[in-house]
Amino acid sequence: MATAYLASVLALLTLLLTAYLLRVEGSIGVNWGMLSTHRMSPSVVVDLMKDNRIGKVKLFDTSPAVLRALMGSNIEVMVGIPNEMLGLLSSSPASADVWISQNVSRYVVKGGVNIRYIAVGNEPFLTSYQGQFQSFVVPAMLNLQQSLTKANLAGYIKLVVPCNADAYEGSLPSQGAFRPDLTQIMTQIVSFLNSNGSPFIVNIYPFLSSYQSTDFPQDYTFFEGSSHPVVDGQNTYYNALDGNFDTLAAALDRIGYGQMPIVIGEAGWPSDGASSANLSAARAFNQGLVNHVLGNKGTPLRPGVPPTDVYLFSLLDEEQKSTLPGNFERHWGIFSFDGQVKYSINLGNGVLKNARNVKYLPSRWCVANPFRDLSDVSNHMKLACGAADCTSLYYGGACNAIGDKGNISYAFNSYYQVQKQDERSCDFDGLGMVTFLDPSIGDCRFLVGINDNGSSSLCVRRLWILILCACMYCKLLDLVLL
Repeated sequence: MATAYLASVLALLTLLLTAYLLRVEGSIGVNWGMLSTHRMSPSVVVDLMKDNRIGKVKLFDTSPAVLRALMGSNIEVMVGIPNEMLGLLSSSPASADVWISQNVSRYVVKGGVNIRYIAVGNEPFLTSYQGQFQSFVVPAMLNLQQSLTKANLAGYIKLVVPCNADAYEGSLPSQGAFRPDLTQIMTQIVSFLNSNGSPFIVNIYPFLSSYQSTDFPQDYTFFEGSSHPVVDGQNTYYNALDGNFDTLAAALDRIGYGQMPIVIGEAGWPSDGASSANLSAARAFNQGLVNHVLGNKGTPLRPGVPPTDVYLFSLLDEEQKSTLPGNFERHWGIFSFDGQVKYSINLGNGVLKNARNVKYLPSRWCVANPFRDLSDVSNHMKLACGAADCTSLYYGGACNAIGDKGNISYAFNSYYQVQKQDERSCDFDGLGMVTFLDPSIGDCRFLVGINDNGSSSLCVRRLWILILCACMYCKLLDLVLL
């Protein structure tokens, strides 16, 4: 009896000690993706974050235009290395040197960009990748760490590896463990993170759990309590995020790193594109998440220890994202593509404000010509929706009930705006016409595009791959000549 009592006291003391060592206040940042044909000027987006006192941002690449706009803002930045570049960086220390020099060192100057993290890949262990990037991650990290050291930045900028929640598993949070195929590499990575003072970054999406399973309790995805809580020994979980977070905490403890700080790199709820994706649900989840984190309550396995940071996914809608997972993929933003607040939400610094100085195209729209027979419009609809975003028209979308003519007009206009209002793009063999009267219907907004001449971040990504390849070629040529 005494032995059992002593064991319980020791367990309690261990829990309290862990809470003391990990004690931290959570903070809120945002993900800023740029997979859109309607992109505001980076300086406008940076002003949007500053106006709303958003102090942390996570990027998926190193767009020079974006990094230049962030100079002097003091916003903490996490830059990203695309998975496609990991192979090159893992095999070539010279390429890592070039990447750090061109994408980090040149911006980390007085009055420059406050880069704090470099994300080595983005969910590189995702099961759907079938191990494609798995062997590159650790070597790439080692090369990049050496490059940071050479640049005298290793003490300030930390390497991290954002992981999807499918990297670990467990029928209950306390049973959390990394996937068997990842245990060895995760132990290596976490050891590296620990020795360099970096957190573990995980992306958690309760929405996807609910969307992918009709049996998943809807109220368990939010933060207002659940009629279907998960009971795990003495701990009870009333929301999916805490349960998922503690599954990771248990997995880290299982490999000997129970005190590793955890950052949630992505969490959010889409506002359109599925029956459960709407403005009300998006606001309920995101505001609940913010309140939960800023309340510093922590989780059952880490009481009083919230995630070090949480980055909402995402800042803006991205209408060029793949819809393979679902139409909702293009509607994660807390702001619309043009920086307009979608719903009232307080990130801890007051209600959000709209973007300023957005440069729109002229106020005109392309709609179906009411004087023409529209029975043979299907091929034109396919053309329009193949190039532009029509996801709001489908089941669960905000524009799903505007009727056949409304659907045609919405598709035509979406294409017209993507084509920067080129008058020929509204022809559709005479079935379209330009109007100066806003055809928006209720909550279904017919957009006007943004006058943006910026270059694609995808092009920038490909350019850097070419530069690094050229750099490797030059090194090899030097060796041959020697």
